Amino acid sequence: MQSSPIIQAFVAECRSRYTKSMLQLSGMITNRPLLSLRTGTQVGTVIAPIINPTNLKIEGFYCNDSLSRKQLILVAQDVRDVLSQGIVINDHEVLVEASELVRLTDVLRVNFQLLSKQVITSGKSKLGKISDYAFDVQSLYIQKLYVSQSVFKNFSGGNLGIDRSQIVEVTDKQVIVNDLTQHVPASARAVA
Repeated sequence: MQSSPIIQAFVAECRSRYTKSMLQLSGMITNRPLLSLRTGTQVGTVIAPIINPTNLKIEGFYCNDSLSRKQLILVAQDVRDVLSQGIVINDHEVLVEASELVRLTDVLRVNFQLLSKQVITSGKSKLGKISDYAFDVQSLYIQKLYVSQSVFKNFSGGNLGIDRSQIVEVTDKQVIVNDLTQHVPASARAVA
């Protein structure tokens, strides 16, 4: 019996996974096909992640179900893999209504959106707005924020990368990070 092209692509990508970075950008989980291992077909479309603002973990995904045409939720623990072809799950049956997810009620109620949040330093300097983020494929924790700066702050037009360890606080309106220029005492020794 020959396996479907989706399963073949899944196996090929898993074999080469050890050479790839485990961090992926948010585009890998937004408006992506939802693929079933059991049927080898697309069973829906992932619309957007559900982000817990207290720990910046992707707890699940809002999905459009291909069968019922309803918006359902895929809980993060039911994700088998995140591939370039889409998000892989065991079967269509793991998609559930929001009302069935008691544990995620508070996170769903907040409806936290990370993109376009203002980023400021603890010293109150404005850095820009979040244009993208990178998450760990295994844990689904957001590891890096990419901040678009205004033309006046950054003539090169690039993004500023901020590591998870630099985040001080996340609120409804902004993300507060450590000051980017830490003063090192003149007597500090450099490591060769």
